[in-house]
This record gives sequence, structure tokens and C-alpha cells, in this order.
Amino acid sequence: MTRLVRRLLALICTTGVLAAAPAVHAGVNPQIAGLQVALRAHGLYLSQIDGIAGPRTAAAVHTFQRQHGLPVGPATTRTRLALGPLGEPLFGARLLRRGDFGWDVSVLQFLLTRRGVYSGALDGYLGKQTAAALRRYQRLMHLNVDAIVGPRTLSAIVRRDRVPVRGRQVVVATAGLASPRADVRSMLDAWSARLGVDPHLVRALAWMESGFQTRIVSSAGARGVLQTLPATRQYVENVLAGRPIANTVDGDIEVGVLYLRHLLQVFHGDDRLALAGWYQGELAVREHGLYVVTKPFVANVLALRARM
Repeated sequence: MTRLVRRLLALICTTGVLAAAPAVHAGVNPQIAGLQVALRAHGLYLSQIDGIAGPRTAAAVHTFQRQHGLPVGPATTRTRLALGPLGEPLFGARLLRRGDFGWDVSVLQFLLTRRGVYSGALDGYLGKQTAAALRRYQRLMHLNVDAIVGPRTLSAIVRRDRVPVRGRQVVVATAGLASPRADVRSMLDAWSARLGVDPHLVRALAWMESGFQTRIVSSAGARGVLQTLPATRQYVENVLAGRPIANTVDGDIEVGVLYLRHLLQVFHGDDRLALAGWYQGELAVREHGLYVVTKPFVANVLALRARM
């Protein structure tokens, strides 16, 4: 543990906030929100990210543990490590800055959403939108506006939101209701393998677009895990696939991966240009290059690729 993190944790401890302290609303533990986001990335938790350790969260934890040969029970350090990059570190264990990825960023996004300063995805990535929301929070709290969760900002968050920052395990309720399971990650990997597209790139794109949510529909009509537009589906069916594709979760993923493969082919394997074509359109990239608003999207997906 670095000296900075030791000082940061010592400052938090002086506020009197212990692991057992209640959250802002009864039953809400912001650390649980980080767990829920990590479970959603594995396709095991499809309910609301609410920070409540209820039966659906418990069922998802226990399913994950059984799949990975882990003891069934609380989400201990072993479970969190098995969850991958989104399974650690717990909120409060490190300084957070732009470009960080993990459980603690998911918790931060959850808290910023509850404070009304963030309306983006809970995806565990501290990108441009999350950094802007953090600055808004810092202004409201009369803190140094630097988009960094250092000792003062962390202390303010912990005091206001009563975030547990001690302990090495996250306890969830015993399993009750079965968790609805759509194995999004497996479907993404299956279509990536079948169509010869880098699965890490596909996962990162899907996570950035929807957070692996299967039922999300944008105001423009983009739908599904990869948020493909109706016009894109029509092009894929009529030109790339030459057949109708089912309007299912699996079908939506097939459409998205087919279109991504097409973009990679027309841009000669250039991931950056292919992602730009996905975001702003193939013709626009050819005629104008990357728009200013496209560049952060492309950079975020490429940054996530190595972690997904």
C-alpha cells in the first residue's frame, strides 16, 4: 500500500465512518453497486444497479461462485479477484483519476448519479463524462475542482454517502429469487469467434454502448447490447448477411458483430477508424475524418479493450 493511500485511508478513519455505517438510504451500500456492475459484466445480474444486497444480487454472486469453483457465500477477495478488472479495488482503496477502471469507479458513478450530477453509464470507466460529473460534484462541495478523488474529495463522499471503506469482503443476502440470466458475455465471445473479430474489442464496444444491458433502447431507436440502429440492421440483413436475423438478444449481437467486422474490413483492420465509422458513420469518416465528439468514444473503447 502506497504512502498516499495510507494517508487517504487514515483521513477517512478520522471521520468516524466505519464499515458498518448506514448508507444514505436504509439498505443501500454503495460498495454493493460496484459488485452489481461487475456481475452485470458477466451477464449474471440484469436488475437495477441499486446498491442493495438483495436476493437477486446474492443469486448472481452464488451462480458466479459455482461457475468458478469458489466457496458459495459472501463476495470475498477471492470472488472479487475472479470477477476480473471490475472486481477490484473496493472504493476508498486508491486515489482515482481520469482513465482508471474498476469496482471503485463503478461505485463513484453510482454515487454521482444519486447526487444528480451524472447521467451516463455505470461502466466502471472514469472517462470524460464521469470526470465532468466529478468536477460538478467538487464545485457543489466547494472542493478543489480537479476531477481526482483524492483525500479531501474521498472524505467528503464518505461523510455524505456513508460509504463503507473497511473490510475485505462484501456480504450479500442469502439466495432467494433466482437471477434472470442472459449470458451476454458468452454470446459476444461466440459471435466474435465465429466471425473472426477480436473478442476484447467486441466486449469493450458492447460495454461502452450498453453496459451489457439487453433491453435498452435509445431515443434514436438503437437497441440491444451493441445499440445498433434499425437502418444498420436493415443493411446487415440485406447486404452483409443476405437473410433476416432474429430480433433476439443473440440476433442483435450477430447484427452488431457483423457490422463491426464489415467496418474493420473496409478500413483495412484499423480499429480506430472502424470504431469511428461505428460512431459517426463510414462515409463521414472517409470524407471528414474523425469528428471531435468521436475521438473520446474511440479512445474509451480502445482503453477498455485491454481490460475486458
